[in-house]
Amino acid sequence: MKKLLAASAIALSIACTATVVAVPTPASAQEIYATNGHLTVNIATSYIGKVTYKFGVRNPSRLTFDCSSFTQYVFAKRGISIPWGSSAQTRFGTRVPSKSQLAIGDLVMFSVNTPGKINHVGIYIGNGQFISNVPSKGVSIDSLRTGYWASRYITGRHY
Repeated sequence: MKKLLAASAIALSIACTATVVAVPTPASAQEIYATNGHLTVNIATSYIGKVTYKFGVRNPSRLTFDCSSFTQYVFAKRGISIPWGSSAQTRFGTRVPSKSQLAIGDLVMFSVNTPGKINHVGIYIGNGQFISNVPSKGVSIDSLRTGYWASRYITGRHY
C-alpha cells in the first residue's frame, strides 16, 4: 500500500509539473508591412532630388521615371516585382480597406485627370504622408490628409 501511495504521489507530482512554452502569435499583415515597409521608404527617400520625371519613361541608368516606373524601381530594389503602370499596380497585392489602415510601404493610388481612373501612384511613408515622383518636383513627399492629393486618393495596396 505504501508503494502504491508513493507511486501515486510521484505520478501526480509529475503530471502537475508542466513546462510552459510561449508560442508567439503570428504578426498581422499590417505589423509585417509596418516593420518592413520602412526599408521601401528608405530606398524611395534616398532618391529625393536625384530623379527626373518624364511620363512614360523608365530609365534607371539616367534616373528618369514616371510615377509608376519609380515605384516599380523602388520595389525591385527590395526584390519585389510589380508591373509598370499605376492602374496595373492596382491589380496586384492586397487591397487596403481605408486610408486609416495604410501601413508604411504600401502603394497609394490617385486619380489626377479623369475622376475615378487611377493614373498616379506613390508609397505611403506614415503620418498621413506619401512619396512619389511628380512632374513639377521629381521625387517628393506630400500629404494624404490635406491639399491637392487628399481628395484624389482612390485606394492603397499591401505588397
